[in-house]
Amino acid sequence: MDQSISVPISARSASGRRPAAFYILVSLAWIVFFLILVLPLLMVVTQGLHKGIGAFWSAIVEPDVLSALRLTLLATVISVPLNMIFGLAVAWCVTKFEFRGKSLLLALLDLPFSVSPVVTGLMYVLLFGAQSKLYPFLTAHHLEVVYAVPGIVLATIFVTLPYVARELIPLMEQQGSQEEEAARLLGANGWQMFWHITLPNVKWALVYGVVLCTARAMGEFGAVSVVSGHIRGLTNTLPLHIEILYNEYNIVAAFSVAILLLVMSLVVLLLRQWSEIRLTKQFEEQRELTKNEH
Repeated sequence: MDQSISVPISARSASGRRPAAFYILVSLAWIVFFLILVLPLLMVVTQGLHKGIGAFWSAIVEPDVLSALRLTLLATVISVPLNMIFGLAVAWCVTKFEFRGKSLLLALLDLPFSVSPVVTGLMYVLLFGAQSKLYPFLTAHHLEVVYAVPGIVLATIFVTLPYVARELIPLMEQQGSQEEEAARLLGANGWQMFWHITLPNVKWALVYGVVLCTARAMGEFGAVSVVSGHIRGLTNTLPLHIEILYNEYNIVAAFSVAILLLVMSLVVLLLRQWSEIRLTKQFEEQRELTKNEH
């Protein structure tokens, strides 16, 4: 019975033939991929460049565009390192220690995934806006949060909060704490354990989380749109400025700026792919190490 089953299977694999369903599914996947992803991207590039490189360059060097680019990079440069530090701290806390409220902390960590970005923006408007109880204090000390750069940074930090931690936690749970405990027995302090053991073990997961955090920070629209006030040249990020140009029927400029944002996204995508390969390799090495230990 076993021989009668194994012979046709081996013959089929030796012939290299695949079932028709395989080719149908692969073809459908490529068609959907082209229609949903590739074709819209091609349309953006075509619309942005159809009046030539000169028009494209003139559109992206406009003062308002450069201001939006600077603000986008500023919000990213501030929010990503802060979330990296926060993600490392949270991942270390929940994987190395047991404490009351741990499950609640993990649930709250995923809150930015479930809350709409628009709701996030509204929360900051209610907290720091003119109708809040903090507003008299902010006004007295000449502090601007909503409709200013601090509000944009706070909204960006909130929506990108979980990315680093959520990449670190599974890997740190899989690795356990045996190496740190051995280092402690040998006399290492907390900083030495972190710098020489923990950080090297999670560096690729950390890079991957930072890349994801960067991609989300650069492309965030909803939360930033609510707290920015859409002040042209002051509080518009690149996604917001693209919307303004499009609503003004300045199609060439809108798609030219969209190409600029697209190029930035592609760079981040390449970094993500590279870090994902290294992270996968690290998971495989850790799995083999765990298997050998058992």
